[in-house]
Amino acid sequence: MRRFFKIFLTFAKIGVFTFGGGYSMLPIMQRDLVERKAWLSTEELKDYFSVSHCLPGIITVNNAVFIGHKQGGRIGGIAAALGVIFPSIAVILIVAAFLTRYSNIPAVRYAFSGIRVCVLVLIVNAIVKMWKDAMVDLGSLAVFFMVFAVSVFTNFSVAILIVTAAAAGIGIKAVRRLHK
Repeated sequence: MRRFFKIFLTFAKIGVFTFGGGYSMLPIMQRDLVERKAWLSTEELKDYFSVSHCLPGIITVNNAVFIGHKQGGRIGGIAAALGVIFPSIAVILIVAAFLTRYSNIPAVRYAFSGIRVCVLVLIVNAIVKMWKDAMVDLGSLAVFFMVFAVSVFTNFSVAILIVTAAAAGIGIKAVRRLHK
């Protein structure tokens, strides 16, 4: 029971400090779950994050379930999911009660503007950290630029981009093995 409570509290802490969705939680998860607690490797976190994008639902909750399950089975997954959504529900209820009443106040608008900038910085920080591990060769760089260009200039589905990138990665690896 203590282990599940620890999982719940760990993800509740992540939920408290996660503003802006799945991308902004990545640096917090990297620091807490990979570096401090060593519950998983950077590679596993990237894998969970990637798969979470392909699955229906909230990226944050999907990641929590994967990691919680790794730490404590089904109950660990449930504890992690409940932990990560609990702070959001509490904050949303509080904000909903006051936002409509105070949203016209300039200080409130400026505060949200500052929060958006902070989230952007957290996302860029996560990208920089993931870049170091993901860009291992020219093939990875080629897949990056392909997916980047297609995602910026077209309206392709994220799922199609992910499946295509996975197929490209497999294809590049197969070609390399043939050449060796």
